[in-house]
Amino acid sequence: MPAATLLVPSALAAYQAGAVVSRTLLKRAGGTLTLFAFDEGQSLSEHTAPFDAVAHVLEGHADIIISGTPLRVSAGEMVLLPANQPHAVHAPTRFKMLLAMIRSV
Repeated sequence: MPAATLLVPSALAAYQAGAVVSRTLLKRAGGTLTLFAFDEGQSLSEHTAPFDAVAHVLEGHADIIISGTPLRVSAGEMVLLPANQPHAVHAPTRFKMLLAMIRSV
């Protein structure tokens, strides 16, 4: 990700039929910033991560389940995915999200 340059995040990854596309925009010791483009019907199965993450939906909406709690997250909204808590993501329609992973010691 170039410094001091205006970017439109949703334009940095295109939808791909039947797939989840991810593009790492920034990777540092303190965390990562990754853009995801989910085609309709695609999912990330339940998993955990050792760090907190913030999912910010840019386009469309997503169904995100965190520790058994289902949430419908729409464009402009964001949700915290706590470290070590199981979570899953499903795309009822195409959507894009920016995921900020926050590494801590």
